[in-house]
Order: sequence, then structure tokens, then C-alpha cells
Amino acid sequence: MGKQDWDLVVIGGGINGTGIARDAAGRGLKVLLCEQHDLAAHTSSASTKLIHGGLRYLEQGDIRLVRKALRERERLLHAAPHIIWPMRFVLPHGADLRPAWMLRVGLFLYDHLGGRGQLPRSHGIRLRHHPAGAALQARFKQGFEYSDCWVQDSRLVVLNARDAAERGACIRTRTIFADAVRRSRGWIVRLRDLRDGTESRVSARALVNAAGPWVNRVLDSLSLIRPAKRVRLVKGSHIVVPRLYEHAFAYTFQRPDRRVVFAIPYEGRYTLLGTTEEPFGGDPGAAAISDAEVAYLCDAANHHFRHPITSRDVAWQFSGVRPLFDDAAENASRVTRDYVLDLDADGRGAPMLTVFGGKLTTYRRLAEDALALLAKPLGFVDRPWTATVPLPGGDIPGADFDAFLDRFRRQHPWLPDPLAWRYARNYGTRSARLLGDANALEQLGPCLGGDLYEAELVYLRDQEWAESAEDVLWRRSRLGLHLDAGATAAVRRWFGEQGRSPAGGDRYPEQSAGM
Repeated sequence: MGKQDWDLVVIGGGINGTGIARDAAGRGLKVLLCEQHDLAAHTSSASTKLIHGGLRYLEQGDIRLVRKALRERERLLHAAPHIIWPMRFVLPHGADLRPAWMLRVGLFLYDHLGGRGQLPRSHGIRLRHHPAGAALQARFKQGFEYSDCWVQDSRLVVLNARDAAERGACIRTRTIFADAVRRSRGWIVRLRDLRDGTESRVSARALVNAAGPWVNRVLDSLSLIRPAKRVRLVKGSHIVVPRLYEHAFAYTFQRPDRRVVFAIPYEGRYTLLGTTEEPFGGDPGAAAISDAEVAYLCDAANHHFRHPITSRDVAWQFSGVRPLFDDAAENASRVTRDYVLDLDADGRGAPMLTVFGGKLTTYRRLAEDALALLAKPLGFVDRPWTATVPLPGGDIPGADFDAFLDRFRRQHPWLPDPLAWRYARNYGTRSARLLGDANALEQLGPCLGGDLYEAELVYLRDQEWAESAEDVLWRRSRLGLHLDAGATAAVRRWFGEQGRSPAGGDRYPEQSAGM
């Protein structure tokens, strides 16, 4: 690709970068997004997978962030009801934990800070009579129940990129930002394609550094940019173990160190436990869980559940590095989760916007705020639009997923119920594009294993930038937890892979966990 003029070059294909690209493209700006690996290859696919206000941030006094996040929770639930859905959380209470009155006050605020929403409010429970009580140790007799939302994190990123592309943005994965030269009226940006090593230069009126854990590295490569603000890297790790209970509730466990650990139903057969918080140095792409982190998460589970677990029960584990804004807090768990946007546009040259921090829940608002800052230097009218526009596949009437699923199953009675559910959950109304004119399973092409048919691979390759088995099995889906080694090998052969995928492959097991 030769030189081409763009209004905006966005560096980073995580949730913040794709959210900004979508918002900008929807305003008519010419946008190019470059991502060094796959979309959501790192931090954005290594989350606890929650769209939530952040109950524990209330204790830290960050009411502004909680209010903002709770309002966004409602907006996102309407924008993507196929990949985001409500979940009820149980917070067991014991004598050695925060006082019950403090939890009641916190939950009251949590229910009301975001305004009137559609999710059920919190209330106290007696665990002896509650479905979630049977899995807990007998000493937990009382607790609280409250609402938040679950999200398929990687798919949230991909859908923002898909919408950006359909509004005119160019999405370039496996493309490294090499460097850029600042001119009075724009940037000359050098990009390198990791597939074949070819380089290209493009021009841009403005640059957005949304590189996540690599934000500092991008800044350091631009000798003209000397910001006082930096990111602080904090590693968060999770483990996945065979299902610890049968019901649909999630748990929020308070820890003696004032942190919380979540236990969440995951992929039908599993329970997800996380997260840890540790200061991190080194290459964010090489982040890996430590034995101490595994022990910490197992201990949190064993302190609450009747059924004990050890490291031998771990079916899968993953780590991600969060690029938090460095607010000089001593403890990593107390570093702010809010975002900070830094615009360098003082007349010395073309503008550059740097994104520090952020979280899945507030990405849309972050993008909106970013475009508001860029409006004046780029000369466009700031007209926000994303608050009420669904993401691809999310245009479900009334945001009623259950009604949509019922219709989808009636329209495609030849699909097995689990597969119909998976298509509806992953692709929403876009399932029609995946299925095309098919009216029988054999018309979806060869089955590569489990319920993965070639038609889905074609869709993910052509519509969602999937280029490897890893992209499909561990980001566009979590089918890697369910398929055996033979099926994984078949997907690799389909993509023409030789050996492991080069982008973050060490984070994922060679074959299905637990097989």
C-alpha cells in the first residue's frame, strides 16, 4: 500500500482503538487502524469479561467512575444484547469481612448511581435458602445479591472494528506502527506488514495512540512527544477450572487484602476465577501467570467453596497487562481504572491524542470524549452518535435476546439447539450472513470438529479478520476449550498454518484444555 491521506491513524486494535475508529468513521472521517497482531490479541481478550460499574471502586471513593460505568452498562446492554447479557452476583458475607452495613450502603449506591435501569436491584439473602448457598462452606450464612453484565470481550472488540470498516475505516491487522514524522499539517506514518515484511508510508492529519500496554513505547518512538503522563502496567491473571457448581449465579469474594475475586460460570463446563493484580515490567505480549497467582486464586476459591481445588484442576489460564493511568498510587489494586486522554495540539504541529487507561465498560464513552477533543484541531462539528446505535448483530427488536433466539430456532429448525444458541449468541442478526442460503447442516460445509463447520470459518475469515486457528478458537470464540487436538489441527490446516500462530500463541494450549 502506497502513501494515502487519512484524517486519523489509530494505533492499537484493542477495545479503545476500535471504539475510537468506529466513532470517527461514523462521523465521516477517513480512518486507518493498525494493530501489530490480531484484534483483541492481548489485554482486551484477557479480562474478567464483565460490563460492570466496579462495586469495589465505591470503597475507593471513585463515585464518578462508578456512575459513568453504570450508565454505560445500560447503553452497551442495548447495543449488543447478543454478546452482553445480565448476570446475578452473590456476595457472601462473613464476620471477618467488611461490615454488612457498609455493603448495604455500597449496594444501595450501586443500584441508584446509574439512574433507572433495566437490571434487578440488590437485596440481602439467606444462603441456606438460596440456590447459590449449597456450593459454599456452611459458615457463610448471609450475603447479598446484585446485578452486573457478562460480555464476550474479544467479540466486543471485533464488532467495533466491523462497524468501523462498514463506515469506511481501513482495518489493518498484523501491521506494526514503525514510527512517524510530525509535520505542521500532518503526520507521515511508517507501517510494516508482519506477513511479508513490506513497509508503507501513509499521511494522517492526526494520530491516536491507543496502543494499550505499548502506549509508552509508541511515545518513546516519537522524539517530539514528551508527555508527563505515562501508563502503569498491572498484570491480571485468571484460571479456568471444571465447573464448581451447577447454577447460573456468579460470586464476588472479598479477600483479606481488600481485593475481590470473581467466580463465574464459563463456557458451560467451567468456572472462571480471577483476577490478580501485580505490577508488571517487560514485554506485555509475554505476560504469563505465575505459580503464586494460581495459588492465590485457588486459595480464594477454597476459602469459600465446599469443593476444594488445586493447581492440578486448572484447565486453562491466561494473563493480560492492563495499561492503567499512572496516578502514583502505591498499591496496584488502588490505581485508578478511569481513563485519561492527553491531546498534544498546541500549534507546534499535527495533533496527537494519547489514551491512558480505560476499561471495557467505558470504552464507548472514552471514544466519544476522544472525538470531542479532536473536533477543534481537525475542524469537524462534535456530534456524538454511538449511544443509541447497535453494534453489528445487535439490532435485535427490544434488545430481547430470548425472543430473538426463539425466532431464530423456528426459522432454522434443522440447526441443533446448541449450535443455534451459539450462532445467535456470537453473531446475533448477522447469523443470517453466516448461514446464507443453507437449509441443512451439510450445506454448511465440512465439520472440522464439534459443531464447527466450514461456513463459520469462511465468515470469520471474510468478515472478522481471522487468519489463524488461534484467532478463531481463542478470540472469536472459546471453542479451543471444547475441541480436541484433531479438530484444532484441522482448523490449522484449513488456514494453511505451519506450526504455531506467531501472534500470542503461547497464551493458548496446543489442544483443548482438559482433553
